[in-house]
Amino acid sequence: MLANLTRRFNVLALLLALFSGPALAEQISVTHWGVLLYGAPYAVAMERGYFRQAGIDISGIFSSKGGGTTVRNMILGGLPFGEVALSAAIAAEREGLDIRIVSGGVQNLSDLVWVTLPDSPIKTITDLKGKKLGYTTPKSVTDMVTTLVLDHQKITGVERVAVGSVGAQITALQQKAIDAAYLGEPIYSQNKSKFRVLFYARDMLAQNNLTQTVGVTTSEFAKANPQKVKAIIEGRRRGVEFIYQNPKEAALIVAKAYAFDPVIMEEAILALAKSKYWSTGELDLAGMNAMAEGLKLTGAIDSPPNWNKLIDRSFLKK
Repeated sequence: MLANLTRRFNVLALLLALFSGPALAEQISVTHWGVLLYGAPYAVAMERGYFRQAGIDISGIFSSKGGGTTVRNMILGGLPFGEVALSAAIAAEREGLDIRIVSGGVQNLSDLVWVTLPDSPIKTITDLKGKKLGYTTPKSVTDMVTTLVLDHQKITGVERVAVGSVGAQITALQQKAIDAAYLGEPIYSQNKSKFRVLFYARDMLAQNNLTQTVGVTTSEFAKANPQKVKAIIEGRRRGVEFIYQNPKEAALIVAKAYAFDPVIMEEAILALAKSKYWSTGELDLAGMNAMAEGLKLTGAIDSPPNWNKLIDRSFLKK
């Protein structure tokens, strides 16, 4: 009798432990996950348990090719939180979607490079006149940056082409469907011997601290699940800090998550860590306003964003 009671008690204790532990594993959306390094802090945070320690279990990441695709994935996915292009977040809010910016993501342009074929007659950015310049998708970071670069350099007559993913950029360039293609890290480090750098975005603009990505959610989810939002932001923050303090170890983690060559990944992570590529969550209004200028130049918006309506800072640490 005592043995039976003990077994029943142990089973009950096990069930209680299972159902009183962390919330069920959930997934979030991150632009270009598994390809570009916007998502590196999330890979580190998942591997080292930072999300679980903060109070949420993130089991995986939905990927996208950028732009509005990531916003749609975020809204339709299992957990309405994502890191998306700032331009896509602004555009989504203008289209009436229930979007709130709750944290900073990537805070400069250190990873953005445009390349040509080694034997291309295009030697400088001014040679692009009358040529085709590739970018990823409409309302993406590369859409805005190419617009800003050409405007700042006062170069006209360039046909900008939405090619899609970075892999599609490489294919289009090799087939000479475009004259210059966008590469980001770590794809650039992996392929730099095959191409010639035409320009780095950071060298073409008056400032480098343009906000590329931000953390977003819906106002409905934020009100109903404030602790989940805080936990995601906190887990990512700890992931960023680990990258800056241990870039070589972080590179191994990201290389594993991305199924990528660890030697090349280390080169890319070290370069971006040096430039303080990832925000620890704080929002840089100057960098956000600079990126918003790109939307105005493309005609996507005709007035500055209403940051007071779009931003919710309540989830950030004071």
